[in-house]
Amino acid sequence: QVQLVESGGGLVQAGGSLRLSCAASGRTFSSYAMGWFRQTTGKEREFVAAITWSGGRTYYADSVKGRFTISRDNAKITVYLQMNSLKPEDTAVYYCVADSNPRTVVGGTGDYWGKGTLVTVSS
Repeated sequence: QVQLVESGGGLVQAGGSLRLSCAASGRTFSSYAMGWFRQTTGKEREFVAAITWSGGRTYYADSVKGRFTISRDNAKITVYLQMNSLKPEDTAVYYCVADSNPRTVVGGTGDYWGKGTLVTVSS
């Protein structure tokens, strides 16, 4: 059974930083693209960032470019999202996603999803 487990969410003041982690288990994710989405109450889930299996290419939503950085450690089977200069509008539940095809990760139709971790940014 494939599992993705997010951690690192919490409460932070505007302008602060958080690092989210997503640990994968159940199969070899070194060949999988991985990414992050977020969702707030009443809104659709939106793409945040993605990274190819090699880490050689990354993708970001315009709203987080220059503030968020996605990275991965295939030895630890973990993907990270470093979030800096956080804004109240970044408040959301953040979900990790994985798939063999990076396009499906970016498109939000990846095969595997975590249960999410809550990030709250206070003004």
